[in-house]
Amino acid sequence: MALFDYLELPVTSVAGQQAFYGKAFGWEFTGYGPDYAAHERDPCQLALNGAGEEHRSRAILPVIRVEDIVAARDAVLAAGGAITLEIFAFPGGQRFHFTDPEGLELGCYEPDTA
Repeated sequence: MALFDYLELPVTSVAGQQAFYGKAFGWEFTGYGPDYAAHERDPCQLALNGAGEEHRSRAILPVIRVEDIVAARDAVLAAGGAITLEIFAFPGGQRFHFTDPEGLELGCYEPDTA
C-alpha cells in the first residue's frame, strides 16, 4: 500500500533550516549526512534536503512510501506519469522522482528493510 509519508523542503543550508525550525516550532531533526536531516515524529514528517541539484527538487516535494520501488516506478509510467529522476540509493532506502500528468512533481521511496 502506498501512502504519503512526508514533505521534503529543498534548502541551501540544512544546518540553518534545522536551527530555524527548531527555534520556531521546537522540532528536532535526525541528520543523515551533512546535506539531509529529517523531523521524524508523527503525525507529519518533514525533511530538509540540501543535497544539491542532482537529488533536490525545485519546490516542496511530497514523498510517497511504497513497498516495491520498481513496481511503483512502472505503475507511474503506465498511468501516464514521467520519471524526472531515476531510482537512486540514499541512506535508508531507494527513491525516484516523477511528475503526474499535470506536471506536479512527487517522490516515491522504498525504505531499507534492515
